[in-house]
Amino acid sequence: MSPFGCLSAETRGREIEEKPCPVRTAFQLDRDRIVYSNAFRRLKHKTQVFLSPLGDDYRTRLTHTLEVAQMARSIARALFLNEDLVEAIALGHDLGHTPFGHSGETVLREIFSADFSHNEQSLRVVEVLENNGLGLNLTHEVRDGILKHSKGFGKIIPEDDSERAVTCEGQIARIADIMAYLNHDLEDAIRSGVIRPEQVPEACTEILGRTHSERATTMIRDLISSTRVIDGQLYLQMSEDVNEAFGILRQFLYDNVYRSPRVHRHFEKAKKLLAELYNFFLGNEEMLLENLHELQMSGCNSTRQSRERIVADLIASMTDRYAMNLYKRLFFPIPLV
Repeated sequence: MSPFGCLSAETRGREIEEKPCPVRTAFQLDRDRIVYSNAFRRLKHKTQVFLSPLGDDYRTRLTHTLEVAQMARSIARALFLNEDLVEAIALGHDLGHTPFGHSGETVLREIFSADFSHNEQSLRVVEVLENNGLGLNLTHEVRDGILKHSKGFGKIIPEDDSERAVTCEGQIARIADIMAYLNHDLEDAIRSGVIRPEQVPEACTEILGRTHSERATTMIRDLISSTRVIDGQLYLQMSEDVNEAFGILRQFLYDNVYRSPRVHRHFEKAKKLLAELYNFFLGNEEMLLENLHELQMSGCNSTRQSRERIVADLIASMTDRYAMNLYKRLFFPIPLV
């Protein structure tokens, strides 16, 4: 392994000390705990961009996560870094993502807390909510990578040390996340008819490629070949032309897909649905307890959190279809027979 890789034997450890596993390294154990968690399984029914898509080929939050993990491992292997660590971070990075994509995150930011974010919620999932309130007790490096994976519309590779993961593997997971969603969101948007192939900026197609495979290959290879060791530190970076095309593609998707009237209209409906569920649970403790039990989250109700915090945890843990079925059961009239 490269001297810049994080050895599992040199982990900063877990919040609760454990006896080491005789078969798996610390980061392998973290990866397995994430894969076997309830939150990970729920990702298969959480929206990526297109809400509860009927087509089987559209990405969900789970398939996005798997693509991030694959890209991150490829980069880590080429740079001789710790593949188990980068995979664990990638697999856990979106565990706290709300139903209905970023519309769920937006509504909780509006009605629960302006500081709500899915990366912090993902950390809360592995530290507090999973394992019926006990958490997964992951290593410091994996938790740090999960927390710092998100960038919103900020810089892909942040200059501020406080925004960068403490390990190179965590930094790779952050970059792989944006590589993955730019590629597959573009492909899904074309498949759905939200945009046409000829609308994609020429600078992107000429430099990055015209297919998902070409773009992913270009991005991954460019990051690997452009990364440098400077003053004894490994600096992940892309070439100027690929980085510029990267930014153009990202802006294009924000303007023409994420903020498009067709996508935004459904996001507004999702926001209304989640807001009504949130307000309902604030005033109905019996139903709150019932749903916490159903989602195996009863333990988080005993941590002396505020009612608002518990309800926000519940809403964020729901899948798209769980939220829609619950809304229908609570608010739709049932004809008498």
